[in-house]
Amino acid sequence: MTSPEKMLPVGIIGGTGLTTLSGLQISGERQVRTSWGVPSAPLVEGRLGDQRVIFLARHGNPHRIPPHQVNYRANLRALYDAGVRTVIGVNAVGGIHPDMGPAHVVIPDQIIDYTWGRDSTYFEGELESVTHIDFTWPYDESARQILIDAAGAENIPFSGFGVYGATQGPRLETAAEIIRMERDGCDLVGMTGMPEAALAAELGMRYVCLGLVVNRAAGKSDHIITMEEIEEAIDQGMSGVKRILEVSMAGLGVLTPLSRSS
Repeated sequence: MTSPEKMLPVGIIGGTGLTTLSGLQISGERQVRTSWGVPSAPLVEGRLGDQRVIFLARHGNPHRIPPHQVNYRANLRALYDAGVRTVIGVNAVGGIHPDMGPAHVVIPDQIIDYTWGRDSTYFEGELESVTHIDFTWPYDESARQILIDAAGAENIPFSGFGVYGATQGPRLETAAEIIRMERDGCDLVGMTGMPEAALAAELGMRYVCLGLVVNRAAGKSDHIITMEEIEEAIDQGMSGVKRILEVSMAGLGVLTPLSRSS
């Protein structure tokens, strides 16, 4: 059996509501620079249970970087260079599916990209050849099942499916846009799912999304969306997200790295 000291670290990218991770026994913090620039925040290294973890606040700490200005390429590359090969992206999302209301946890299996103008690939510039990656299944199924099992074991209300619609932000969507997304098959909507998932795939990393619904999407309730509503849902649901992370670490830590790399 691989000793905890030799296990590869698991990366956790925290979004809105998860700027820091309670329960993480911190052993160090370091600011790094990559060939794609500086990531959103220092890499926080430590342990969650027996598993080595590297935590990165997607929007910075304090929370200050809007979704369309996150340096996703630097974030993923920094984690990769630190030895991470499995990444959990924690996302605050809006619920489109009727069963995905506030404080509900979602572990999606598909994504549709509605973003534009973001630096969305490592394969550009003076290349020796054009590179295409297979992105049929954007979320690693082995990692998804570990999160699903953890949510079930902890009796946390969750959905083990869902199509994540990634929008540009930073504004929330119109009711008409949500109707279009629902026609497209989206079950939830967020602003940071892409290009994060695709960049992880380009690097050959296992990537999985752990979503917390913080509001019903535009037009899906009888009132406008308020920050008070979002903050209340985060307060109610983030404890479940953290329990899933804690319970799933042992399984995620022993996943073998994928063969593709960059």
